[in-house]
Amino acid sequence: MAENSKMERTADAVAGAAKKSKKAPSKKPSLPVRAGRGISRWFREMRSELKKVQWPSAKQTAKHTGTVIACVIVVGAFIWVFDWLAAGGAKALIALTQG
Repeated sequence: MAENSKMERTADAVAGAAKKSKKAPSKKPSLPVRAGRGISRWFREMRSELKKVQWPSAKQTAKHTGTVIACVIVVGAFIWVFDWLAAGGAKALIALTQG
């Protein structure tokens, strides 16, 4: 008997949680596409958010740019070597089949 009442309380708790979780649908965010409404508000909010951004210094930007360029060169070299080896392998297979 105690087990049944325990199960009923659990079911009631789950049903109550489901009722609490239902919220009113939220408003759609204002987009600048909507027939001119909210464009100025959208730009004000965008400007406000951009003021919150922590922009990197010139030194950090140069350092990160150098890192990206170095990575591009290394990856490019790996691709070039792989391409060269694959082309050599393909030429060797073609030479084997033709002669």
